[in-house]
Amino acid sequence: MPQARLKVLKTYKLYIGGKFPRTESGRTMTARHATTGGHLAHYCHASRKDLRDAIVAARAALPGWSATTAYLRGQILYRAAEMIEGRAASFAAEISDVTGASAAAARREVEASVDRLVHHAGWTDKLGSVFGSVNPVASPHFNFTAPEPTGVVGIFAPDEPSLLGLVTLLSRVVLSGNTCVTLASETAPLPALSLAEALATSDLPGGVINLLTGKRAELAPWLASHLDVNGVIDGSGDAEIFRILQGGAADNLKRVHDHSLPTPEDWFKEEAKDPYRILDTIEFKTAWHPMGV
Repeated sequence: MPQARLKVLKTYKLYIGGKFPRTESGRTMTARHATTGGHLAHYCHASRKDLRDAIVAARAALPGWSATTAYLRGQILYRAAEMIEGRAASFAAEISDVTGASAAAARREVEASVDRLVHHAGWTDKLGSVFGSVNPVASPHFNFTAPEPTGVVGIFAPDEPSLLGLVTLLSRVVLSGNTCVTLASETAPLPALSLAEALATSDLPGGVINLLTGKRAELAPWLASHLDVNGVIDGSGDAEIFRILQGGAADNLKRVHDHSLPTPEDWFKEEAKDPYRILDTIEFKTAWHPMGV
């Protein structure tokens, strides 16, 4: 009589600096099947120390990523879209397991996530020409205004759609040269962690995107008040979290923007692709140059 074997369940790790460390606290959480309640996997419960490590990694990656040409950043984001496309069936199955979505709905979310990455990849080398300007001045100078990245940005992803919402916010922030520290969906984090595994084998430099899993209420005050974070994008749709972020950022005057949408379906619509939201993590710098020199 054949012996029954125990399935080896995966423990998803954090994604910091291009590597996959376990949380320093040793805490894990359990992901369960949305329909059966069965045990799917373990994943890390990030601590304040993990958050600080992710911010350090994002800051270290900022000079290189912001100096990368816009064309190359677009190619790297396009490569990330290729990686998701190549693992589309796996992503769809995972979304179905953790959210209870139908197979068709899960495939739709994966396809929309790929399309969103391609859309934002196309904005990398168009941002300067669309939003920058050559300014008329009275003196004999050339005067240019150009968009530049804000720096390290904290992101709170929505719970639903867990993959599309995350991809939208991440790509919108990093396309201009920012780096980020992101807290994934609190209720369905596994697709985000699988995304991290895809990113790790893409062309994206380590530290540009850092992904944590855990409790928003635990990490929000520390991320908002951290002096090495330059801005925060909140897509969670949680009014209390947004209030905490605003309060923490008030001490150091970092920008905080609410990028949440009213319903999960809205993430599939044109509103979610609004290019003006890219400007929430952009600084405009003006340069003067004398004529004839």
